[in-house]
Amino acid sequence: MKSRSTYIGLLCLFVTSIGWGLNWPAMKLLLQECTPLLSRGAAGLCASLIMAAVAVSCGQSLKVPRDQYQRLVIAAFFNVTIWMGFSTLSMQWLSAGQGAQLVYTMPIWAVLLAWPITGRRPSPASLLGLGLCIGGVVVLFSEDNASLGTNKALGVFFALTAAFLFALATVALKPPTLLPLANAVWQLGIGSLPMLAYGCFFERPDLAQVTYVGWSVFVYMLLVPMGVCYIAWFYALERLPPATASITTLLTPVVGVLAGAAMLGEPIGLNECAALALTLTGVGCALIKRRSLSLSARPEQKQSSSNKDINKEIRHV
Repeated sequence: MKSRSTYIGLLCLFVTSIGWGLNWPAMKLLLQECTPLLSRGAAGLCASLIMAAVAVSCGQSLKVPRDQYQRLVIAAFFNVTIWMGFSTLSMQWLSAGQGAQLVYTMPIWAVLLAWPITGRRPSPASLLGLGLCIGGVVVLFSEDNASLGTNKALGVFFALTAAFLFALATVALKPPTLLPLANAVWQLGIGSLPMLAYGCFFERPDLAQVTYVGWSVFVYMLLVPMGVCYIAWFYALERLPPATASITTLLTPVVGVLAGAAMLGEPIGLNECAALALTLTGVGCALIKRRSLSLSARPEQKQSSSNKDINKEIRHV
């Protein structure tokens, strides 16, 4: 039974990584026809309502204790509004593959931020991971260094800022103590509202110009990456250690790069492959080290540490 549960968890992780990876080129397609924050905010709010209906139909409570209101709003701002908003904005100037590789450096920033905030010094493996990630970014944009320009620099800024602030929130903030599905429903709904409001009042898109391709991508985005993948992620966390789940999601940027090449014709040459290998190896160094630390913890500390990790991991988008 334990083996079967593990296989189900791994299958859920596979579905999640593929769905999230395909979302990068899908968003790039949608941005050709619709403004970024409106499309992202509307999809997030619709997905939140669908997930709420699923939770209610399954008998799960969506009640939020009064003392958790502030934590919930702050978490939604960092984990949804900033994370989703900035990563989507970055794709106005970056390819889907470039955006995915930069955004998924957040475990490295979390390890580095833990030093000044919690006093936990980065290990040699973490520092090696940082160096590999920096090398990956340099290689990724090496062909564009001479003409990086303001536009592509803005894309790099938004992608890295999304990763950095997500990591900061993970390290510095106490997550709301809610059931996983309720946590996702409220964070996704609350965090999507500012993006939707900004899109309606300032972006002013012409929805009449959106083709069936754009609407198809929109439906995919709210049903699969924000719906099926979230639910699959929660099921995976019930069956697998959070560290294992984190390492497995490194498949997401790989899928993003390959899907961007297949769907959008983005280049995937030696530079792109080398950058992807460097970045993923660097992130893997940080995650593997974190896993080894958790395994060496005292028995009485393991359950508490696991619960904290789960609360942090479920905020991943």
